[in-house]
Amino acid sequence: MNTKHRHFLSFHIAGFSYWDGCIAFNELKIGTELTLAREEDNKFDPYAVAIYYGDYKLGFIPRSDNHEISKFIELGYSGLFEVRINQLSRELPPEQQVGVIVYIIPAKAE
Repeated sequence: MNTKHRHFLSFHIAGFSYWDGCIAFNELKIGTELTLAREEDNKFDPYAVAIYYGDYKLGFIPRSDNHEISKFIELGYSGLFEVRINQLSRELPPEQQVGVIVYIIPAKAE
């Protein structure tokens, strides 16, 4: 199998209405690349992983999906993942407006 990406997770951004989502929404497009940041000091979720578009904090990976990926990021393996928007919908409630897909990037052959 020769592929550049391997699906790891898909979800809607949790907490979208509480952060910078409404400020950044008009700049977002299907395929927009996002970044992840581990929030070890998050008092609500010990496995919290925030999602950013540039300097805009959009929200978090949902608690039900963040346990495994938080371990990789905490250990310094955030480069394993490519994060992109795969769904945008103004008509849905804020917590369902932005869908995200996380891919695992394969290791380069030596």
